Amino acid sequence: MTHPVHRRNILQATAAGSVALAINDVRVGLATSTPPTGWIDAHVHVWTPDTKRYPLSPKYKPSDMVPASFTPDELLAHAKPAGVSKIVLIQMSFYEFDNRYMLDCIQNYPGTFSGVGIVNHDDLALRDTMRSLGKRGVKGFRLYTDKQSAENWERSTGIKTMWEEAADSGQVMCLLANPDALPAVHKMCQRYPRTRVVIDHFARIGLSGTIHPTELDELCRLSKFENVFVKVSAFYALGQKKEPYLDLAPMIRRLKEVYGPERLMWATDCPYQVQNEHTYSASLTLIKDKLDFLSDRDKNWMLRDTAEKVFFAN
Repeated sequence: MTHPVHRRNILQATAAGSVALAINDVRVGLATSTPPTGWIDAHVHVWTPDTKRYPLSPKYKPSDMVPASFTPDELLAHAKPAGVSKIVLIQMSFYEFDNRYMLDCIQNYPGTFSGVGIVNHDDLALRDTMRSLGKRGVKGFRLYTDKQSAENWERSTGIKTMWEEAADSGQVMCLLANPDALPAVHKMCQRYPRTRVVIDHFARIGLSGTIHPTELDELCRLSKFENVFVKVSAFYALGQKKEPYLDLAPMIRRLKEVYGPERLMWATDCPYQVQNEHTYSASLTLIKDKLDFLSDRDKNWMLRDTAEKVFFAN
């Protein structure tokens, strides 16, 4: 398995260049706010400083955990005041294939969390592992998706098993994809049209500071597959990387036009969204209050209904 690049390097790159998509053709301002309740944050990581009970992968050491702690209680202190009642936990790379901490969080906070796990696709009992985790609240599985790894998927028996089993079980393939991996993702979606796929963080378009129209075109091209969804998330890491994140409005509008709000879901990517000058409320407010090309119906789908359908429905 291709090992992930450290999260802090992936999503906290220094901005470079100017944003290529102008916002002067997008009506951005204070729109009618939807009621602040019942929202779902579709992408959050949690971890604990208790590394004796929950040991880290050999690839990591405690000093890699920044912040040193981000437990469910610390997360909910941000989420509950914002009206968020459900959250999708994404298995943290610190633990690699050991999903126990995430599973314990799901069990200890009934009705609050669902999970996206990480499994070893070379596991000889891969189908059984996926099904077993599904019974414990794991609705999807994360793949780190750079160009090289995605192009190798068609030659990987384990990856093909994951996509086939996910289609059969109703679980989701959740891709932390780079823009240059999207053509290979397109091929996989053609090959496995029944498999639901979620693209994290706009496929990290704008990580360098520039939103390249050709990359956005590739992401939009995936919209022809009815089982592909996109997370509108990680605002702190994309474009100008500054609240109120209005430079991301053209990209959000384009995705809404091609995917529809029913296949878009908002997420924060905490704890990274609540570091330095960034805040939880600013992430939510961009979708809830700042984009008047979104109707109340659009907001309800993006802030709740899409994630409910994908990650919480039985």
